[in-house]
Amino acid sequence: MGEHKESLRKIITTLALKNEEIQNFVCCLKQSLQNLEANSTRVQDDLESEFSSLHTVLNELKDGMLTRVKQERASRTYELQNQLGACTKALESSEELLEVANQTICSAEADGFTQAAKDIKDSVTMAPAFRLSLKAKVSDNMNHMMVDFTQEREMLLAIKFLPVPATPEILVSECQVCDNTVMVTWSLPEADSKIDHYVLEHRRTNHEGPPRAREDYPWMVLEGIRETEHTLTGLRFDTRYINFRVKACNKAVAGEFSEPVTLETHAFTFKLDAGSSHQNLRVEDLTVEWDSSGGKVQDMRKDKNRTNSPMHSPARCAMMSPKRTPSARVGRDRFTAESYTVLGDSMIDAGQQYWEVSFDKESKAFAVGVALRSLGRFDQLGKSNASWCIHLNNWLQQSLTAKHNNKARTLECPIPDRIGVYCNYEEGTLSFYNAKTKFLIHTFRTKFQQPVIPAFMVWNGSFSIHTGLQVPSIIQSGQKRNSGTSSSNASLT
Repeated sequence: MGEHKESLRKIITTLALKNEEIQNFVCCLKQSLQNLEANSTRVQDDLESEFSSLHTVLNELKDGMLTRVKQERASRTYELQNQLGACTKALESSEELLEVANQTICSAEADGFTQAAKDIKDSVTMAPAFRLSLKAKVSDNMNHMMVDFTQEREMLLAIKFLPVPATPEILVSECQVCDNTVMVTWSLPEADSKIDHYVLEHRRTNHEGPPRAREDYPWMVLEGIRETEHTLTGLRFDTRYINFRVKACNKAVAGEFSEPVTLETHAFTFKLDAGSSHQNLRVEDLTVEWDSSGGKVQDMRKDKNRTNSPMHSPARCAMMSPKRTPSARVGRDRFTAESYTVLGDSMIDAGQQYWEVSFDKESKAFAVGVALRSLGRFDQLGKSNASWCIHLNNWLQQSLTAKHNNKARTLECPIPDRIGVYCNYEEGTLSFYNAKTKFLIHTFRTKFQQPVIPAFMVWNGSFSIHTGLQVPSIIQSGQKRNSGTSSSNASLT
């Protein structure tokens, strides 16, 4: 009976999920119908507007060209009419003079003939007919204002809907993830001169493989990209992967998104374990302030469900490394006495990890490093074989020292505002850098027998941690060059 009920419950669950999927799909179809109606109306209105604009341009061009033809006709008419009037007057004067000459030559009086002939000769010399140009000032040919719209007509007949841009393809082999930046590269199946820009979307995820329908993080949109690659900078990798997709756009329409790709963003992410810290430290997820009154004890009592184990910390619940397993400080309370210590909530048991810490340089004392889980509740960082650190002493004069197993070495270097910590677990390397300049401050070389945890100490001061950072390329290359050399600090390891 029980087995049948359990089987029926599974069937009911499956049917309920399927019904929910169908309901969601029905909603999507209804929304698509509404979108189709709205989009088709918008496209029709845009088409009407474009043709109206084209008609306006053609009419304006026609009116301008007709005006030029009328102006040319009026100008030539004026010139020809003036020339015609002058010729008509000259012709009338010449005809009168011809009649006088005929009358004179037919006259029989010899006395006045000589003088009359002389007067006619003078009149002919000054006659307008002999000063006229018998060539038209302007031509009646208007062929220079003819038009041939053959090419333009072909262009107009070639008008058609703008093609939808092809779908780009992200070139995973050419994408790069380093130094907390991601360079994404893509290409089109064939060149398209009408592409105006690209839209790139990315979203954080903890899931490998194709993107899921439901994700905890939304797509972030980057528009107006003109090239076929883009670099995202200033990222904090607090998830294991990032999804990317891209689409091409021309002046009017966007194409389909490319197939999403998933790029791994390996980085060490952790928070501070408030449950294990000294009571005089007021601990948030990523920051610590000195509280001489021990007021943090009251804060902890408010959260009765919180344990002293990093197993239940928010950071470990958010993203568990597949190579790590939580390990509680079994049988140990918080740090006490002069061990003003707080640990990270995630262990390092493999790979290369990097994080940074900003601290108040006015702190009376500050330390950063790593420790084993076996670090005692009274142990101060660097004063046992279970911890390695660099320590800032700010009493009579400022000094920076490297400490391990109750041995110390003074470090002759400027004290930075922000320290980078690099841990290579397999090689047993723990290095400290000026986070801004990447100048190497100190390196411990040892062999870690157990997993280690980021560890911090502060007295009369404050600090904050920066995680989700990849190992900087300059540090990786520097470590490779120095991997075959002996450490100058070997006496502390």
